[in-house]
Amino acid sequence: MNAAAMDPAPPIRNAMTIDVEDYFQVSAFASHIARASWSQRECRVEANVERILHILNEGGVKATFFTLGWIAERYPAMVARIVACGHELASHGYGHLRVSDQKRAAFRDDIVRSKAILENLGGHRVLGYRAPSFSIGEANLWALDELQNAGYRYSSSIYPIRHDHYGMPHAPRFAFFPNGADGLLEVPITTVRLMWRNLPAGGGGYFRLLPYAVSRRMMRAVNHGEGRAAVFYFHPWELDPGQPRQRHIDFRTRFRHYVNLDRMDARIRALTRDFSWDRMDRIFLERP
Repeated sequence: MNAAAMDPAPPIRNAMTIDVEDYFQVSAFASHIARASWSQRECRVEANVERILHILNEGGVKATFFTLGWIAERYPAMVARIVACGHELASHGYGHLRVSDQKRAAFRDDIVRSKAILENLGGHRVLGYRAPSFSIGEANLWALDELQNAGYRYSSSIYPIRHDHYGMPHAPRFAFFPNGADGLLEVPITTVRLMWRNLPAGGGGYFRLLPYAVSRRMMRAVNHGEGRAAVFYFHPWELDPGQPRQRHIDFRTRFRHYVNLDRMDARIRALTRDFSWDRMDRIFLERP
């Protein structure tokens, strides 16, 4: 047996992704924080993104930043920093409006507008899109056609789970072409299959709620048991326990948003040590 045959296979590269929005823009607060008040709110996203860039740099990780056009317009230096650090700049839409709350023409305008803003500021073609709150599902799959027509190469907008706010549980668990191999690629957030159900394993509130060891085990099962790349996501505000607290919200919303914010920094650092990471475009669009 030659030396090459004895070398272990390189670790599977997983996709590290960040949805760049601020605490007052989350969908769960939409009925409590008026959009008209956004520009008067304390904006903390720039400092939080800088913190993330530092963590990623220390871990030698490249990532994809799905960024709101609204944020990019106000913090162009932050966008420049993301690109200068070697990360992929992708679109999260303009103003964090769910696709399910938009008419088709309005959605078209939103994705074209946000793409143009990001490309102008970042100096690179924007290939990826993630819908706010994973709001593409069975009722609005036309959105995938609009994304392709607008020049996007991939989407990460369908979450194959059951959730009270989003989800398409019967969608494929791994990257697929909804309209054929020449069309847009859809790359779902990672899930594990257990008892005939898909369980979330790729970040968000579940990552903050569950012990880190549980999330690590699920992602390792996807890497080693299924031989597939995982897609992980989080938000800048999730590393910010000092963010302004919202009053007059129900217990469920409060719990989901604020649980274990103080543990996220250490957990993201642990992820950078325990797994191999890269940008979405390099993992899913580049041919070997």
